[in-house]
Amino acid sequence: MKVCVVGSGSWGTALALSLCAAHDTTLWSHNPQKAEQMRKDRINPALADIKFLPQLNITSDPSCVRDQDMVVIASPSFAIRSVCETVAPYLSQQTTMVCVTKGIENGTLLRMSQIVEEITGHCVVSLTGPSHAEEVARGIPTGCLAACPNKELAEQVQDVFMTDTFRIYTSPDIVGAELGGAMKNVIALCAGVCDGLGYGDNTKAMLMTRGLTEIARLGVAMGANKETFAGLAGIGDLIVTCTSMHSRNRRAGILIGQGNSPEEAMKKVGAVVEGYYASQSALELANSIGVEMPIIHGAYEVLYNQADASQVVRNLLMRSKKPESEDAGWL
Repeated sequence: MKVCVVGSGSWGTALALSLCAAHDTTLWSHNPQKAEQMRKDRINPALADIKFLPQLNITSDPSCVRDQDMVVIASPSFAIRSVCETVAPYLSQQTTMVCVTKGIENGTLLRMSQIVEEITGHCVVSLTGPSHAEEVARGIPTGCLAACPNKELAEQVQDVFMTDTFRIYTSPDIVGAELGGAMKNVIALCAGVCDGLGYGDNTKAMLMTRGLTEIARLGVAMGANKETFAGLAGIGDLIVTCTSMHSRNRRAGILIGQGNSPEEAMKKVGAVVEGYYASQSALELANSIGVEMPIIHGAYEVLYNQADASQVVRNLLMRSKKPESEDAGWL
């Protein structure tokens, strides 16, 4: 199987390292200097202690996607449109497209797979779940979800990616899978803010639980299966991103809770903080279909309108009383 991973950030690199043990794998970088340095040093600075296997190919030539059996789009969300436009002219008709980027595009409010499909004309499989690049690259046991309405394509991705340390499940619910992956970044950023403010485990448990409720509420309104949010792409991804220091979103949130501006926090993290971008598009999406998401709204206020985070927390706690479940069952 010939596989090309498009995007040489930590996640794209980790997947390429996992794939190249069993498949003819190429890792593409948009930056020729970075590609040349990785070819020479056989490492990616984002995963500096992981040495590349000799058989992993590195390139900055977008024509590398030609005649590949599978192409994996692993660029940051803000760059995914331009990256797809760069490689699309070289894609073969028979190539299976996989999207591992998490997010909602600002302005269009499209999910990442929808952007890939729009530009390439291919049906797309979303690979998502609780998966820190640092751990996948080291072969630490991990589980993810390959989601696509086309069962055959989902199972093909399952077969290609699955190893004795990387277990892949399948699902037809690409809407729920991608929304879970995008929205959890916002909740993880909020979890970091709570840590930075000095709040405790009780606060984080409440935030994660109610955050998941908001994500599922939006997903169901958009046609997703509610059960998806109880799985790897939902609660699984939320747990790992809200609790780990591998999470850029949580680390940025901690810095914001300690008094840094969002811009300062992202600069200190030194990598893309997807939750910052997702908070804006998530709120726009919720407003466009009339879904109430108070935590997402509070995150937006802190990130874009300089609201005081501790006051936002108090405002959330003092909202009008209500039962936990919208269908509590009382007569």
